[in-house]
Amino acid sequence: MASVSASHLILFIASVLVAASVAGTITTTVGRLSDGVSQQGDALSQDVRTDIEIISDSGAPVYDRDGNGNLSLLVKNTGSRSLVPLASQMDVIVDGQLEQSVNVTVVDGASPNSWQPGDVIRVDISVPSLETGDHRVQITANGDKEVFRFNI
Repeated sequence: MASVSASHLILFIASVLVAASVAGTITTTVGRLSDGVSQQGDALSQDVRTDIEIISDSGAPVYDRDGNGNLSLLVKNTGSRSLVPLASQMDVIVDGQLEQSVNVTVVDGASPNSWQPGDVIRVDISVPSLETGDHRVQITANGDKEVFRFNI
């Protein structure tokens, strides 16, 4: 009878040790998962708070208005967070080609170094060889993408 109690005690202690190690592993895994979800939530919150709109009129002349081969678009910060008005902080694609010669100027805003919600910037894109026909411009700022179609 004592041998049965001793074997039961050994099995009980072994099962408690196994349960404790499994619980420790699960706790660590849940903690890492929680941290990952929190980081994803923070990144998504930044993306949700960012919103831009191209407010240029597609029927108005937006290309070569000054005779310098520039495409000029007005873009408004309609989100709830400030953005940096630098060409290096946005991607500009004209007819499928990433453009490197881009200049950004704050047109309607309190500071030339900050693109506050409600402020408007002018994006000047140097594309001297744009042919007659339909064209497409995509501007991406902080993950928010806007597309503008026009005809020259």
